[in-house]
Amino acid sequence: MPYLGLLTMALLVFCLIDVITADDGGVRHIPKMAWLFVVLLLPLIGSLLWLTVGRPIGAGIWGGSEPSRPRSGFAEYDVRPGRAVAQSPEADAEFLRQCRARAEEQRRVERERRRAEES
Repeated sequence: MPYLGLLTMALLVFCLIDVITADDGGVRHIPKMAWLFVVLLLPLIGSLLWLTVGRPIGAGIWGGSEPSRPRSGFAEYDVRPGRAVAQSPEADAEFLRQCRARAEEQRRVERERRRAEES
């Protein structure tokens, strides 16, 4: 039993590093900062809770076991992959058509506003 303190300390250090390096979007149940406080305030119980309840799904022993995706620089696209891509070519074409129509309408309104100002 003399090594229980050493094992608890090693588990605490591992879990602290794991919490700090975990992706904010993947942490489960409570925010990442709250997990950090739980692990710090309750070293043994907090560490075990982190490993069983809070860790991101699919995280292996040394980090994520899923293949790494290229980061886009926009977190909302990294968390939910596929949002940045049109689901079907027809939907993409319809969206572009609506954008062009809206831009033409805005140009027409601006031209009318300028004519009204000049007169």
